[in-house]
Amino acid sequence: MARAESPQPSKKSQKKPGSSGSAENKPAALPPASAQIEALSGDPNFMTSLARGLAVLQAFSEQRRHATISHLSQKTGFSRAAVRRCLYTLVKLGFAGSVDNRHFFLQPRILSLGYSYIASMPLATAAQPVLEHVSHLVRESCSIAILDGVDIIYIARVNVTRIMGIHLGVGSRLPAFCTSMGRALLANLPPEELKSCLSTIKFTRYTERTVGTTEALLEMLEQVRRNGYAIVDQELELGLRSMAVPIQSLSGRVVAAVNVGAHAQRVSAQEMQTKFLPHLQAAAQELGMLLR
Repeated sequence: MARAESPQPSKKSQKKPGSSGSAENKPAALPPASAQIEALSGDPNFMTSLARGLAVLQAFSEQRRHATISHLSQKTGFSRAAVRRCLYTLVKLGFAGSVDNRHFFLQPRILSLGYSYIASMPLATAAQPVLEHVSHLVRESCSIAILDGVDIIYIARVNVTRIMGIHLGVGSRLPAFCTSMGRALLANLPPEELKSCLSTIKFTRYTERTVGTTEALLEMLEQVRRNGYAIVDQELELGLRSMAVPIQSLSGRVVAAVNVGAHAQRVSAQEMQTKFLPHLQAAAQELGMLLR
């Protein structure tokens, strides 16, 4: 497995699944950042200016790394004047930059925000040697991820071979619904949390194999719960097959997942179960012992 868990599918692959035309399968539209912030403005302890700055940061994307004030205003719902003040502050603090005062981009310093969180996680600090051991045994790339809304975020990774179209590393995001670690995590959510999460999933068709409906995904998640592992076969990218198992804390809560990714032509799903699964289960158990 080797893609930054937020792939950029081609225009052809971005077609909506043919079988998911019903209203039930359409993700609930999230309100713009301005509406979310407005709903909290009555709270005297809520800092509106900080919320706006964070919303502007999140408005940057891999598809549009250089953004204008107009674009960010449209995406967040803030006035241009508010966006301009946010960008001015971010530039002064070193989190954003611009060469012409029209097109803005994020600076490497922004990584410190995410890495501070990841570095503080006992799982992330302890995972690397365990992943390296598993990767050495199976001779494939291994990763650990946590769930964040409808995405998974990589917190540790050992890359052996480049399988996916773009690079995967710590902090990378991928959709949870069509990735093995995502399904291992979704399958272990409490029912109400899972229901809420499913209502916001956009079933983008990355390949002809990608699951396209809530009903089909629920069936797959039930199978994951029964088996204790998830296998995703070329749903995110053709040629990529992966297997994941959940990492459970000593208290019984699933907090992350560990996986192995391999070329589909080289490793069959059956081989994953016989060759990879025991090593993944042993790694998940070892890492789970570190978590309360």
